[in-house]
Amino acid sequence: MKIELLALADFAADYGGKLSVIGIFDTIFARQMPAVHPHCCLAVKLRFDKDEEGPKRLRLAICDDDGKLVLPAMEIPIQVAMPPDAPTNTIQVVANIGGMKIESFGEYSIDLELDGRHEGSSPLYARQMK
Repeated sequence: MKIELLALADFAADYGGKLSVIGIFDTIFARQMPAVHPHCCLAVKLRFDKDEEGPKRLRLAICDDDGKLVLPAMEIPIQVAMPPDAPTNTIQVVANIGGMKIESFGEYSIDLELDGRHEGSSPLYARQMK
């Protein structure tokens, strides 16, 4: 499995197999903490090889630098299947997040696990607005 996209964005949607993502960001600016980000989306695109077919369990989590969850982790069952004569296939996941509360300034991590194995992360920063 290869992570082709793991991003936080203003908007994301899967339209008939086409992933549309608008406004990818890695920093939230706030005057003070705690701060609430009203709405964002996690956009994920994973590529699987033929020998990886079958049911999988995807877990997405956003954690602070101590590993504490910012919001409950998202557990998503996926089914990896290959089209005829295709050596690979992609799975796209869009997770809508409403009211994400950030407790303090600093570095956070967007983590992706597949079947209980950590596969990758993307940073998220909370910085003070000047």
